[in-house]
Amino acid sequence: MNPIARLFLAATLCLSLFALAGCGPKQVSPYTPTGNNMPEGSALDGGMGNITEEMGAGGSGMGAGGGAGAGGVEGLDATGGSGLSFAADSQSDAYKREHGRSSPEMRPIYFDFDQSSIRGDQIPSMEHNGSYLKNNPSKSVLIEGNTDDRGTNEYNLALAERRAVAARSYLVEFGIEDSRIRTVSYGEERPLFTGQSEDDYAHNRRDDFILE
Repeated sequence: MNPIARLFLAATLCLSLFALAGCGPKQVSPYTPTGNNMPEGSALDGGMGNITEEMGAGGSGMGAGGGAGAGGVEGLDATGGSGLSFAADSQSDAYKREHGRSSPEMRPIYFDFDQSSIRGDQIPSMEHNGSYLKNNPSKSVLIEGNTDDRGTNEYNLALAERRAVAARSYLVEFGIEDSRIRTVSYGEERPLFTGQSEDDYAHNRRDDFILE
């Protein structure tokens, strides 16, 4: 074969091999962004980031809602639903020193040692109680007489009864119907404070007013 024919044949073979190589299957890199093979930072990853932020926002919303809910519950207790809050507060010494065992709308009154007359400084509390009963004619009241623990039980029961009756008489004179008032004497049997200080004694010498 002459040199020209050999060169032509070689060129033909090269072209054929190149064409065959171009027709073969294309290799896909596992990191090519097609199908599920998405690299970090791609749109799908960004989408997940958005979902996370939305969940975070939802979490914040839930937190805010939860906080508001808790605040709402607290607000309800403080304003009138007051069931749980009042029950807790009524057990504190500070609350008992101010309110005794009286209903929240009423005020207790206090007595001097071995006395059943209503002191002048207790008149505002009696007027408050009388005004409440006048403005709420459907309400009745139970007056509970109490003493400190000095003296005999029998004597203190009688003293506490006189204290309750004194408050009842005041309310009747104030204009409250006698039929709306009941009294009971506990004497020394239900101390508000069990200590032996003068302050404890003073707070145990008391009439409580329980609305019914």
